Amino acid sequence: MGITAGIENLHWLFTGTFIAMLMVVPLFGYLTSRLQRRQFLPYVYYFFIINILLFYLLFESEYSIVITARAFFIWISVFNLFVVSVFWSFMTDLFSSEQAKRLFGFIAAGGTIGAIAGPLLTTILVQQLGTSTMLLISVGLLGLSIVCIRQLSGWQYAQHDKETNQYQHEKPLGGGLLDGIRLVACSPYLLGISLLMLLFTLLSTFLYFQQAQIVKEAFTDSETRTAVFAAIDFTVNTLTLIIQTLITARLVKGLGLGLTLALIPLWLSLGFLLLGLFPILPVLIAVQVMRRAGNYAIMRPAREMLYVVLSREEKYKAKNFIDTVVYRGGDAVSSWIYAGFKGVGFSLSTIAWIAVPISLIWAWIAYALGRKQKAIERQLTAQNEGD
Repeated sequence: MGITAGIENLHWLFTGTFIAMLMVVPLFGYLTSRLQRRQFLPYVYYFFIINILLFYLLFESEYSIVITARAFFIWISVFNLFVVSVFWSFMTDLFSSEQAKRLFGFIAAGGTIGAIAGPLLTTILVQQLGTSTMLLISVGLLGLSIVCIRQLSGWQYAQHDKETNQYQHEKPLGGGLLDGIRLVACSPYLLGISLLMLLFTLLSTFLYFQQAQIVKEAFTDSETRTAVFAAIDFTVNTLTLIIQTLITARLVKGLGLGLTLALIPLWLSLGFLLLGLFPILPVLIAVQVMRRAGNYAIMRPAREMLYVVLSREEKYKAKNFIDTVVYRGGDAVSSWIYAGFKGVGFSLSTIAWIAVPISLIWAWIAYALGRKQKAIERQLTAQNEGD
């Protein structure tokens, strides 16, 4: 009963976030079409700063606190997806393909350090400052992000636009509100990335609910379950940071982008195979830790490298659509699929067996996209040399 309720609650969270994304993405498309990059990127952060300040006032007033909390829960999911997507769009616009392969692992490590430092700072400060005041600290950090955006845009200008003496990278993208959807629909490469994202969300959702059920059956008290989840999170963050700083760039250089992208899907196919045979806690923890650490440290930065060779319009509009609407839509559909499997009586082992071939398909698509990225990169290099 508890697992079913958890699936239902998570489904409505995903659905609410998906609907919110459908409203926000066209607004972002409008901004990118009409404004220069050095304008629309800060505007995105200003928008979320205003949102945070509004929530701060609502929490402080204690007016309809339950409704405010539920709205904030959905909003924070939108914020997390949207801000991260815009950040990586900016990174793919700043760096060349070769630079991305060398640097994206280290850049992702900054996010991991933030994921470690955030809860630590919250633990230290929340008792003294209060929960609502922590939102004001978030406002300050977002303000610093705007400063970083301006500094990085100036760096790009100094590196690449000296000869023309103008911000070539700052021109408005043009187009319409829904260009992100159009660009994805018209590009087999972007459709492939969308499918990559959908399979990722499907398998992640399967593993999430399997984790919830196995941990619930293994431990009767919530305190122990919380401790287990905390230990998993700590191990994931530590392992992720090590891999990002020491291994990711070497993997891409040594194996190529295609094989690097396929590594985690291949590992997950083995993990689901083991879960099908042994649906027990130690196997689950090993699979979940390696899956999450591998995604953050290897799959995520490698996936972002797929966009570096695309046009600026595709980097911002199409990528944002895939990272938000496709991603959250995949979550919502995946939660219903898992609920359906449980509803017809499928066991954890049966669902794990179903996930094995899906993981292998995911690996094949990832490898093919890496090869395609390399082909586009060679084509662009040849065009630049011809010019």
